[in-house]
Amino acid sequence: MSYSEDTLSNLELGQINEAKKQFAWALRKDDDDVLFSLAEELYSLGFSSMSKRTYKLLLDRYPKEDELRTALADIAISEGEDDQALEYLTEIAPSSPAYIEALLVEADLYQTQGLFEVSEQKLLTALQLAPDEEVIQFALAELYFSIKEYRKALNYYLGLIKQGIQSYSRVNIVGRLGVCYAEIGKFEQALGYLEQIHEEDLESDTRFQLAVTQYELHHEDDALRNFNKLKETDPDYATIYPYIAKIYENKGQFADALLTLQDGLTIDQYNISLYQNASRMAHKLGQDETAEKYLRTALKQDPDNLTLVIDLSNLLVFLKRHSDNLDLIQFYQKQDQSDARLLWNQGRSFAAIDNYSDALDDYEAAFQELSNSPDFLSDAAVFFRNAGKRKEARDCAQKFLAIYPNDPDMNLFWDEIQD
Repeated sequence: MSYSEDTLSNLELGQINEAKKQFAWALRKDDDDVLFSLAEELYSLGFSSMSKRTYKLLLDRYPKEDELRTALADIAISEGEDDQALEYLTEIAPSSPAYIEALLVEADLYQTQGLFEVSEQKLLTALQLAPDEEVIQFALAELYFSIKEYRKALNYYLGLIKQGIQSYSRVNIVGRLGVCYAEIGKFEQALGYLEQIHEEDLESDTRFQLAVTQYELHHEDDALRNFNKLKETDPDYATIYPYIAKIYENKGQFADALLTLQDGLTIDQYNISLYQNASRMAHKLGQDETAEKYLRTALKQDPDNLTLVIDLSNLLVFLKRHSDNLDLIQFYQKQDQSDARLLWNQGRSFAAIDNYSDALDDYEAAFQELSNSPDFLSDAAVFFRNAGKRKEARDCAQKFLAIYPNDPDMNLFWDEIQD
């Protein structure tokens, strides 16, 4: 056995001190081809400092071998020494056989630094020099995929598929294509690719995208099956819970929807959307105290979220807790935060306690922004009639009928207020 082989053997056995002794002898006695293989093996096993030492020795002996520089640059990047990596790479001339490899390493370095445009230019330069190189096409596809440029990524993934490459560097190209098509809204094409992936090869992200695609195409039973499988294998995948809950809601299974959202909140207790949907489901189930609790908990986390305030105000109006509703709205008005829907709700509460003067001000103010809302118009029409504002009542009824001309109740109301 060579000293290099002894070094690797001792490392695999965990005999580090003996491996170091054999490594020192290898650097002195083994031939250069063996040392090059040793450097590669050491790096792959995670012994980067020993690998670096070997490559440096070889570079001293063969200063024109730029392949050694790209290897040292790779090691420098892995050790966080970006400047050292660039120093190695900039020494490689465009005429060098290793120049394309250097461009790829540079692209990887700039991508890790978040300099995506620079990374892209390095890869495009490499592609011009070697348009048929699969590794460059794959690198470009992955770069675009990582920065959510899905249309650009598609072209390169499709190019790999046309070359018969369905997997590259342990990445499922078919799955990537499915995700890209789904992300740009082409769900039929996405499903065609995603359904080709074998069950055992479906990673969490890919299964999630498959389930979302099925959901978007209204294949809700298939989507629910895949979401639930993902929930079993990866329960911390918080994004699945709103989808599962929505499917249950669509099926009228409100209790199951609420339980799902509660499960989601155990995973992601800061997800405002989960609180909102849990409140909505609790309200549908008549659990209004629970519905209010979810909204108030969410508001403690995000007190400036007007959508939450409006949801809570709507619930308080429904429960006829008008004093609480007025306190809520007036608190936010003091914070210089308001909304036409809150003005409407304030007007409803003032009207309920027979304060028609303030209610009238709120309805008139809300009308400026809600004049195209059928819900507001139908309520405001009745309010204005009861407040003796017949012209305003007719205006609201007329605008409502422009949206729903055949609504029987509003047509009857219209007839009543003509006298």
